[in-house]
Amino acid sequence: MLGDLLRRKGYRLVDYGQPTDLLVLNTCSVTEHAEKDCRYEIRKTLRHSPHAFVAVTGCYAQTGAAQLQSVPGIDLIVGTQYKMRLPDYLPAPDRLMKQPAPELRHSRTIEREDFVLPGTAYTDSTRALLKIQDGCDVMCSFCLIPFARGRERSRVLDDVLREARELAAHGYRELVLTGVNIGRYDHQGADLVDLIQALETIPAVTRIRISSIEPTTVSQELLEYMAASPKLCRYLHVPLQSGDDRILEAMNRRYTAREYEALMDRAFSLMPDLGFGTDLMVGFPGEDERAFEHTTEFASRLPFSYFHVFTYSPRPGTPAARLEQSLGPATIQARRRLLTELSHTKTMAFYEQHIGRTLSVLFERGARDGFRTGTAGNFLRVAVAAEQEMAGIVRDVTVAGIMDGLAYGIFPEAARSSPRTDLLVTTS
Repeated sequence: MLGDLLRRKGYRLVDYGQPTDLLVLNTCSVTEHAEKDCRYEIRKTLRHSPHAFVAVTGCYAQTGAAQLQSVPGIDLIVGTQYKMRLPDYLPAPDRLMKQPAPELRHSRTIEREDFVLPGTAYTDSTRALLKIQDGCDVMCSFCLIPFARGRERSRVLDDVLREARELAAHGYRELVLTGVNIGRYDHQGADLVDLIQALETIPAVTRIRISSIEPTTVSQELLEYMAASPKLCRYLHVPLQSGDDRILEAMNRRYTAREYEALMDRAFSLMPDLGFGTDLMVGFPGEDERAFEHTTEFASRLPFSYFHVFTYSPRPGTPAARLEQSLGPATIQARRRLLTELSHTKTMAFYEQHIGRTLSVLFERGARDGFRTGTAGNFLRVAVAAEQEMAGIVRDVTVAGIMDGLAYGIFPEAARSSPRTDLLVTTS
């Protein structure tokens, strides 16, 4: 989105890592590592482009503006409230120069009104990210997002549809709905299902995919609509964080492990082929051996297709940061490795379930060792041997095997025209 706005201002975007006159760094502050990465990227850019004007925005610019003001090389800091106006605060392209001190555009409070986003968020993928919501009211005890992004607010429906039409006209066939808490989308009475139904009326849009969504916001109506819709992908990524109720309560997650399992039961009863991923956090204060065993048992038993595993990172200003950490780094890393290995096992099992099945695959750009790759609706990664470019094309593929984290397949028509090699022959 910012890239599109900068193009309109006369800037030309170059690949990251190339010499540049302007670096716009859209930061994160979910973990301490994200903030370290921000400082590292600034230093790295200034080594090859010492005169580059550096503008920092995003979550770290909102929560860590004071720290950023002391980071050498930064010229402009733009908080969340003013993020989409960043191009207006830049000097003209021919007058970019390093500043003696960074200019700060920041507000401690963030407006709660429904919003519009100028421009269109083009990407290099055949899938486009479509932001529909921002902010969060949940206040998990470990999370800075309500402070970095503000309280819940939704994007104006007509503005979502405007960008969706522009993306479709540009050739994108899949729209991925993003936000902080997208299940809480509500613009003038239109909820998430209403929004999806409106997006489905755009003829060139082949698929709509929901990104990460909170378990307390996945309604039965949404599940039933997903099961029946020809365009809404049968895929959910629902953060669990922990399979232990005591830890969930300390995290202020507002559901129990049993309630989360009941959601999965409802979803799979409607869609047995559903792709279902989650987030798991290790090392939260108070996570003793029993609590971790509950998480491991829960994750092992239920039909997840993968999980992202995160290490707890104390964030100053959050309630969890005041809790005493009793686990050593070695224990936390061992638990992370165990869950990561379990995730790999679950993913392989998910892929194996699809051998012999035919899936609709949206292909991406480029090739990998002579194979064209793409994704099925349930987020299975599929590769097919093909010489021609297939970016943006949707084709049925029959899965034949698995290797290197990919499902390898053939087009059904090729399978029908190929001679069988498994016939038994007898002679007398």
